[in-house]
Amino acid sequence: MSETSTYDVVGIGNALVDVLSHEDDAFLEGHDLTKGSMTLIEDDRVRELYEAMGQRTEMSGGSAANTLVGLASFGGRAAYIGRVHDDDLGTVFAHDLAGLEVHFDSPRATDGPATGRCLIVVTPDAQRTMNTYLGASSLLGPEHVDLDVVRASKVTFLEGYLFDRDAAKEAYRVATEAAHAAGRDVALSLSDGFCVDRHRDDFLALIDGGVDILFANTDEITRLYEVDDFDDAVAKVRGRCKVACLTKGRHGSVVIAGDETHVIAPHEVPKRVDTTGAGDLYAAGFLYGYTQGMSLDRCGSLGSMAAAAVIGHTGARPGLSLAQLVDLLDS
Repeated sequence: MSETSTYDVVGIGNALVDVLSHEDDAFLEGHDLTKGSMTLIEDDRVRELYEAMGQRTEMSGGSAANTLVGLASFGGRAAYIGRVHDDDLGTVFAHDLAGLEVHFDSPRATDGPATGRCLIVVTPDAQRTMNTYLGASSLLGPEHVDLDVVRASKVTFLEGYLFDRDAAKEAYRVATEAAHAAGRDVALSLSDGFCVDRHRDDFLALIDGGVDILFANTDEITRLYEVDDFDDAVAKVRGRCKVACLTKGRHGSVVIAGDETHVIAPHEVPKRVDTTGAGDLYAAGFLYGYTQGMSLDRCGSLGSMAAAAVIGHTGARPGLSLAQLVDLLDS
């Protein structure tokens, strides 16, 4: 990995505004929602669910954007590439990232669909069920990728959610080639089990051909390799990329690198409030450590601590400065 850089990580993904509410399981049943899943929805469904949700919290979001905000909170240098419309929510999204010290200057769309949003229902068990209107975010193509920023970043982080359009896949291909030509690393998050089912062949090709660091949870990695057992999935992914970070929820995570296996203990959470963003923040902690040259054990521990920090409150962004976690790890 080249050492001279402007940014530690640039993320490319769906630029969305998150709308969260706490509901019971009956709400999921009444609206035919599958707990823990991410479902793509259109205009009519957006209005239906939005009106049915109770007290709502709104904040800028998107999986890769959450990771970059987390990385910046650690003190890392973060940049983001995503597509928003030139509307009120697009303005909110851009101002929010700027205020959180994430570089974002992607040109805004002046025609086509509005800025995307994700309606997130959080149930008492802290599970989040996401209903996503992609809007302008899904229209990102290779022409929107700032290759100078990619070349200037130690790691280019790709969000699996964006894979639903061919133009986005091409954008990822172009970004991956530019990153590797500049001596940089490429990371990919599989994002969601249903996303894996839709794009298994494309993900497998990308992992084998261009991914250095893979992030996946148990459901995603077993679906990717179509096996029932986590250990079988570990055997399948080993050697496919430089590093595979496989999270196991309450049971911590496993970091695979060649013949090495690093078992990372979970970080204790006094009260699980909302799992939204836990995987995003795990990636933030790991990538911060990785770009600072830390050991894989230490990277995994920072990921675990960052995930725990976001699970303890509502929303996908940390409620505290994550830089203090580095000191806590040393204590």
